Amino acid sequence: MSSQLVASLIAVAIILLVGFPVHEFSHALAADRLGDHTARYLGRLSLDPRVHFDPLGGGILVLSAIVGGVFIGWAKPTPVNPSNLEGGHRGEAIVAAAGPASNLVMAALVAVAVRVISAGGLLNPATSQADLLLWYVLNYLVLINVFLFVFNLLPIPPLDGYKVLLGVVSPRTAWQIRQYEQYGFLLIVVLFLVGAPVIAPIGEHIYAFLVGG
Repeated sequence: MSSQLVASLIAVAIILLVGFPVHEFSHALAADRLGDHTARYLGRLSLDPRVHFDPLGGGILVLSAIVGGVFIGWAKPTPVNPSNLEGGHRGEAIVAAAGPASNLVMAALVAVAVRVISAGGLLNPATSQADLLLWYVLNYLVLINVFLFVFNLLPIPPLDGYKVLLGVVSPRTAWQIRQYEQYGFLLIVVLFLVGAPVIAPIGEHIYAFLVGG
């Protein structure tokens, strides 16, 4: 097993234990602050990875690491009652955007560590296998979070980007868009199979900007 595959699987494990819980906690916290306490009552206003784990979404993320290309996956959706939210559809858009935003923040924080390590010569991947593995893990953490940010903001139901889209368009346009919700899962399957050319360039540009590549 190559060092890069091992590193990507380690990074995926960290995402499952930390990244996904932070993503869903961000949704729950935003909803809670905007007046909907559904997630709090159901125990989802938590960073416990056990309450957020989704076997299918987690399995697809692991498969993404093994297959290579792009990283996509998801945790158990945070329950939100839009009727309780301040601002109506706009509030729902804010709650939906909070999750992907957390992925971008996590990517940026790890990217800072990558830049510091690179500038200070704190690791020597050329001569140390341990340093090489750590270097790969850090870079994969940035890359995976970036891809999850891009993936979740795609305007496809039931992804976060779909709810963000409904929150920023007019009510009439939102009603028209909702007619296509039934095709959401099919679109995600197609995206998983052939979506790399769509997601990869966007994710790679954001990744390069963050790490200074």
